[in-house]
Amino acid sequence: MSVITTLRAAFVALAALSLAACGINSVPAKEEVAKTKWADVQSAYQRRADLIPNLVSTVRGAAASETTILTNVTEARSRATSINITTDDLSNPEEFQKFQDAQNQLTQALGQLRTVVEAYPTLQSQARFADLMTALEGSENRINTARDRYNEAVRDYNTEIRTFPSIIGAKVIHGAKPMVPFEASAAAQSAPTVNLDAVAAPVAPANDNAAEDEAPAAAAN
Repeated sequence: MSVITTLRAAFVALAALSLAACGINSVPAKEEVAKTKWADVQSAYQRRADLIPNLVSTVRGAAASETTILTNVTEARSRATSINITTDDLSNPEEFQKFQDAQNQLTQALGQLRTVVEAYPTLQSQARFADLMTALEGSENRINTARDRYNEAVRDYNTEIRTFPSIIGAKVIHGAKPMVPFEASAAAQSAPTVNLDAVAAPVAPANDNAAEDEAPAAAAN
């Protein structure tokens, strides 16, 4: 009886080991890790989106003439927040690309805003503006970190479902599909281009006394 029990235990252990080796457990486990990292990405993007309205409002108060830049930022934020990616879409390259493109457009618009506000020293000296920019920079750092961690989890998951023996469980049992990682956009390779020609230089008030001084001088000549 003890021999039969031992054999059964050995069979169960062997079966469990075989299932584990075929990705029965490892594939969904790595998938859940990647989904968790994706939630961190979404949280970081949401934090940035929440800061932007206050930032735009502050800039508008000090640099009302920059309506085009402020409108671009507001519209880019609207597009970025209107595209929702579910965990099911992480294996859909087309939907994922739409999300990434919208976020990249918002990043570029914010880059233009940062460049333009350099023309307004008074704005930069405001404590509220400085606090918002610091918070926004912190959000950008969180986004980069979250994206890197997500990409690492996706790489681990995609490798798992493509390598033997896990590929057996991934294809036959789970129907697993590769997840889409973030990729650097072409625009990320260069600094944003900003046209400052539209920024109106302050016009000095007319000096009537100077004009009167010039008249006698001209008459003397």
